[in-house]
Amino acid sequence: MRDFRLGDALQSLILAVFLVGSMVLAVSSAAFAHAGLMSAEPEDGALLQSAPSELSLSFSEPVAALRLTLVRPNGTSVDLPSSMKTGSHIRAPLDERLGRGTHALVWRVVSADGHPVTGSLSFSVESASPTPDLPPARDILVLMLVWGARVLVYIALIFGVGGAAGSYLVGTTWAGSHRFLPLSLLVGLLALPLAVLAQGLDALGATLSAALNLAVWQAGLGTGFGVAALAFALSFALALASTLRLPHRVSTFLSGLALMAGGVALASTGHAAAAAPQVLTRPAVALHALSAALWLGALFPLALSLRQPEAARRIALSRFSRRIAPLLAVLLTSGVFLAAVQVGTLSALWQTDYGRVLLIKLALVLILFLIAADNRWRLTQPALKGDAPALRTLSRRLGFEIALGVLVLCTVAVWRFTPPPRVEQAMAAEPIPLHATGGMIMADIAVAPGRQGPVRVSALLMTIDYGPVDPQGVTFRFSRAQGDAEPIEAEAMPPGDGSWSASAALPASGLWHLQIIVHSRDGTRDRIETEFRLKP
Repeated sequence: MRDFRLGDALQSLILAVFLVGSMVLAVSSAAFAHAGLMSAEPEDGALLQSAPSELSLSFSEPVAALRLTLVRPNGTSVDLPSSMKTGSHIRAPLDERLGRGTHALVWRVVSADGHPVTGSLSFSVESASPTPDLPPARDILVLMLVWGARVLVYIALIFGVGGAAGSYLVGTTWAGSHRFLPLSLLVGLLALPLAVLAQGLDALGATLSAALNLAVWQAGLGTGFGVAALAFALSFALALASTLRLPHRVSTFLSGLALMAGGVALASTGHAAAAAPQVLTRPAVALHALSAALWLGALFPLALSLRQPEAARRIALSRFSRRIAPLLAVLLTSGVFLAAVQVGTLSALWQTDYGRVLLIKLALVLILFLIAADNRWRLTQPALKGDAPALRTLSRRLGFEIALGVLVLCTVAVWRFTPPPRVEQAMAAEPIPLHATGGMIMADIAVAPGRQGPVRVSALLMTIDYGPVDPQGVTFRFSRAQGDAEPIEAEAMPPGDGSWSASAALPASGLWHLQIIVHSRDGTRDRIETEFRLKP
């Protein structure tokens, strides 16, 4: 019988890193504003008659401010202190009086799921000027470090912690298994500081040259991933202790604790853990991770069992065959639930980056399931009887399954850069806040929802010195900024709260031009114009 070796698995791993690394480069250029800028003072693109004394940002969920940078019209920049570190509103007082021209505010916050979010808005004081060049949102080397460190941590969790617990699942306690497990766990422990560093660099928008900056490490530990890193470290340390020469019951207890600590680590942060209802999503994340760890982690000890005498081999194969079915049922159930929560609609699977990554993961998992099913129903019984060809095939298959498992983990790590469709859908459903000024009248405007299709537009009118306005009528006129469609007009009605509102069907996403025509009682008209961008 051919001895089990990881040569084929390592070749597949190299290919996995290359392919998924390319995928990281592709998705890292996408927009990452999954916290969702819902409103800002001043509004994006607004023309202000005088310089503001502070800048304000409002988000759709609680965030912690990491960095606020004001870019002046001449291209110079200054970091602003934020008067609020947490909450859904961030206010930054201005110590200097802003000069004439177009300014830009670049913001970086960390959202409830522990992921850094970046964005920017521009506004003009007194008159507009060319928008200043903004600093790069993210450094590609930092993104690759974020992804690579996470892959190593996931490998340590699945094949180190899961392997330690999986050894007892299949009944293996051999030295060969205990040489591999400490190595993978030590790699995970060494990768954790890299992961915290990468998180801090990404959080502050810094480059690798800032790796020794204390603020970078504080930012990495200060996000949700900092708590997860501590739980991962505890998990790896417990699993490492379980590989020592200890009584069987003690080792089993330690590996069980390590497995639970790993589940807590994953459930404490991330897209899925932050989804509502968290009373269900967090346990689902933990169960999904633990069942995957036990399944994939047991593959290496199982492969080693094929090199043992017939009696030990039969015990390992029989135990694995009996115990794997409930684990896969938990894996599938929790996975389907989390996918339904995150994706929301079927079309999001191919229309969003998150959905496309999920499709790749599902394809890889399907291959794993098909191989596992063929092993179970065609090869296990002959292998139990000592059939040499079946044993050789099963040994090669297990090596290929391990390589596929690593590729799945490489794919899962890409989700760090892709907001789930549920967040994008919530953002699109939020109203778009606008502010526009005409000759004598200005308006605070809301377009809800902020996506193509039926919308309701409301405008609170006031004079430019904030006095009341009592028009005879108001008309909203929508037109595509590209001029490729006929304008859409809607007569507004006063709902009784001092505003004017109307409904309209805007059939396309992209940039729209809004003109508000205010009909005064003396027969004159005032026009207010602004632009906004609809999401698909």
